[in-house]
Amino acid sequence: MAELRSSGGRMEAAAQGGSPLEAGAQTPPGPGPSSLPTLPPKEGHQEGLVELPASFHELFTFFCTNATIHGAIRLVCSSGNRLKTSSWALLFLGALAALCWQLGLLFQHHWLRPVLMAVSVHSERKLLPLVTLCDGNPRRPSTILHHLEVLDKFAQENIHSLYKVNFSKGRDALAAIVSPLDPHFHLDREIRLQRLSHSGSRIRVGFRLCNSTGSDCFYRGYSSGVAAIRDWYRFHYMDILALLPTAWEESHGSHNGRFVLSCSYDGKDCQDRQFQTFHHPTHGSCYTVDGIWTAQRPGITHGIGLVLRVEQQAHLPLLSTQAGIKVMVHGHNHTPFLEHHSFSIRPGTETTISIREDEVHRLGGPYGHCTAGGEGMEVQLLHNASYTRQACLVSCFQQLMVETCSCGYYLYPLPAGAEHCSSARHPAWGHCFYRLYQDLETHRLPCASRCPRPCRESAFKVSAGTSRWPSAKSADWTLAALGEQRLPRQSHGQRSNLAKMNIIYQELNYRSVQEAPLYSVPQLLSAMGSLCSLWFGASVLSLLELLELLLDASALTLLLGGRRLRRAWFSWPRARPASGLSNIKLGVSQMPTPAGPSGPHLPWMVVSAKESRARPLPLET
Repeated sequence: MAELRSSGGRMEAAAQGGSPLEAGAQTPPGPGPSSLPTLPPKEGHQEGLVELPASFHELFTFFCTNATIHGAIRLVCSSGNRLKTSSWALLFLGALAALCWQLGLLFQHHWLRPVLMAVSVHSERKLLPLVTLCDGNPRRPSTILHHLEVLDKFAQENIHSLYKVNFSKGRDALAAIVSPLDPHFHLDREIRLQRLSHSGSRIRVGFRLCNSTGSDCFYRGYSSGVAAIRDWYRFHYMDILALLPTAWEESHGSHNGRFVLSCSYDGKDCQDRQFQTFHHPTHGSCYTVDGIWTAQRPGITHGIGLVLRVEQQAHLPLLSTQAGIKVMVHGHNHTPFLEHHSFSIRPGTETTISIREDEVHRLGGPYGHCTAGGEGMEVQLLHNASYTRQACLVSCFQQLMVETCSCGYYLYPLPAGAEHCSSARHPAWGHCFYRLYQDLETHRLPCASRCPRPCRESAFKVSAGTSRWPSAKSADWTLAALGEQRLPRQSHGQRSNLAKMNIIYQELNYRSVQEAPLYSVPQLLSAMGSLCSLWFGASVLSLLELLELLLDASALTLLLGGRRLRRAWFSWPRARPASGLSNIKLGVSQMPTPAGPSGPHLPWMVVSAKESRARPLPLET
């Protein structure tokens, strides 16, 4: 039974006893107020289950007097001084507004899911990473030798028209046996080098690409003429390589197995099974040193030592413009992407490469977008290796290339059922490729969002130091000793054809970088408690007191609002009943009713017992 209590006594929220209809049936209405039924006086008050104050003033006074929030009692004890009461009320409301504002900022920052980077240093034995070496000298496959000769002549014509350079005859001698020209071979001579603009001393060079109908054309421009020639030549070179069979494998016979002249690890010679060889279309013959060695100690004597042969006479001089060795350090079972993460070693030098490893652990879920081993990815990896973000980006681009251009780029693996792009089978494929590549450069392709970073990966930081090798005084006997190892005679006395490389761990300590949430649940609760203590000196129980105040105020609002609605409903004028219902007698509307929650002036409805038994009528409450 819910009750309303006042300062002078208590008022019941619901009347007790029989209904007014039953009382009216037993006691007929009289002409005056004395005929009203009177309620028996209460001898004592029995406390109800739920009691509410009779007014909001009493509710607020009770809260401020008994609450544990700092400053609330000042609103009551200073009631005799309006200035103090108003001042403390403004301070109380200002502190409440500041608390709500700072809590809003706290939750806004928490929903952004910020993270902290915790760096720790560990010391233990680590596996040496893989090292991939390429001679930077791509080969001329014998089956397309004549095609490349036609391309070289076309390139010389373009360079001569731009820079008036005359190429000496026989500079790049071809093999004695030249395969006949393929009748299906088509060199797109419409794609030629052009001078696009001339601003001051800088000349912009590029080439024009159009679709199959010629309705959509654009220029691929470069500020560097060397970059323009290399990219233009690479495009035609890939177009020719696409004519090769899928199962074609280029032999490494030009080195005769002597690109690596000597190899040692921790003072012991390497074995042939510790090298993996492959041919890269633009970087030439490549070797991956995969010995699965564990670094015991730091230093040169405990690392990998290599003596390499550098070939200065390039087979494709327009594709390879530098003399040196391409080197890339990468993790185990990872595909080396030399065009993105490699560096060069100068011939005639001894280079010491110091490696330092960092392990990165990222948070997934709401704190960041990362993948554990490529699980649940939209992109299917085309490389038979572990997941890396670069491998995913390459696979995504190749799949979009196949979907958009109906063929794949020769440098990247093909999806099942696809074929490489060539002008013989796919005219104007260059227009489609460079359009798609331009969208990739401007981040308009969805590959960046489809390829998250691994949740756990190892990053290798490399530093290098070089010195002249061999020195002037030791060059003769060093080259002679290497010549006894069947070094070609033309390399004797030519220091520029050799390079020495040492690969070591700088130190066995490695850094572990781990992400941690800035606001975990305990930290969030601690920050909320700090703000509540700062502005109100409140605790969790104090917040529950505020919640109780809101619930009591809501309940009191509903009860007082319901009372006003009932008063308005019963004070509304009623229509006179029909003559057929003469046995239903309405009492005097001005007849006072007993005091109760239904109001002081409620009309009584008197129904005779006989008529009530004959046809019960609905009652209004």
